[in-house]
Amino acid sequence: MSPYQHAYLTSWLSCRYDVAFALNTLGAKNVLNFAAKCINIKLLLHVSTAYVAGETPGLILETPHQMGEALNSAPGLNINTEKKIIEEKLKELSSDETATDKSITLAMKDLGIQRANKFGWPNTYVFTKALGEMILGQLKGNMPLVILRPTIITSTYKEPFPGWIEGIRTIDSLAIGYGKGRLACFLGDPESIIDAIPADMVVNAMIVAMAAHANQPCETIYHVGSSVSNPLKYKSIQESGYNYFSRHPWINKDGKPVIVGKIKVLNSMDSFQRYFSLRYMLPLQGLQVVNSALCHAFNGAYTDLKRKTSFVLRVVELYKPYLFSKSFYDDMNTEKLRQLVRSNDVEANMFYFDPKTIKWDVYFEHIHIPGAVKHVFK
Repeated sequence: MSPYQHAYLTSWLSCRYDVAFALNTLGAKNVLNFAAKCINIKLLLHVSTAYVAGETPGLILETPHQMGEALNSAPGLNINTEKKIIEEKLKELSSDETATDKSITLAMKDLGIQRANKFGWPNTYVFTKALGEMILGQLKGNMPLVILRPTIITSTYKEPFPGWIEGIRTIDSLAIGYGKGRLACFLGDPESIIDAIPADMVVNAMIVAMAAHANQPCETIYHVGSSVSNPLKYKSIQESGYNYFSRHPWINKDGKPVIVGKIKVLNSMDSFQRYFSLRYMLPLQGLQVVNSALCHAFNGAYTDLKRKTSFVLRVVELYKPYLFSKSFYDDMNTEKLRQLVRSNDVEANMFYFDPKTIKWDVYFEHIHIPGAVKHVFK
């Protein structure tokens, strides 16, 4: 995994609270203020995330988050208070002469997780996105507002060509690790539903939503995902990965194909920790002792195992809130948009965003994973 890929994974989950708050919360307010000054404004389209619902089980409706409402009903959620807490923490850290840039960053990441967990959200990113939605709902006035909530965005289904992906996306970290032989075990329920949606379908939903709501006073929310319309099981992704890399193995830096096996899936955090300790951590500690005693004679083996363990732990930490998800994202509003498009054959072909058209095994084996290999592995 390159430093850039690692940075994406860690920043997505554990952003600095001050940075995430400035972008996702105050940034939404700043865009709204700018839009309010536009004389001929027709619509404000805000792209959020379906995971503003946190780990709430059951059917998640396309309804707004009200200002100050915590997911766990904890009292005291106030955006001005959060802003003040951030400012006071930064002031405290800046006055500490022993503080380094790294220690300040870690402290602000920890603060974000603490504040998110206090009110029922699993991480800083989704917490600050939820706060951004609250600000827009409270301050929009008569401005037409559409909030789009995509789920896990994957590579393109058709346009600009199948499998296109720029940079790394969360779900591709699994393909990268597995194809390169770094992922032999993972955590999750094989029968659980992973809600994914190709990037071009998200873009098409945005375009259609803008056309449908321009100049119409509204606050409408659209879930753009697949868990209700075309559920994707976790085990389907595993099987597709095994099928693809068995036929098209990754060639490592030594010019040898990486032979993959089926991933061992642990269905609880306790079982994962036990297996991981026996399979990886104990051998790693043993290699560390032997390596030190023999003047780094086993340095290559130690480094390789340490890289693998670090990768698995990072990816598990990233996915942990979603590995046992019992959430399903209602898309009744989005279905109404799709019905508008279906009434015109030309538009239906151009602005497709119906997940029911996707055959997931075909998509992952022949579009998504080959796209990840071509555009991400390099």
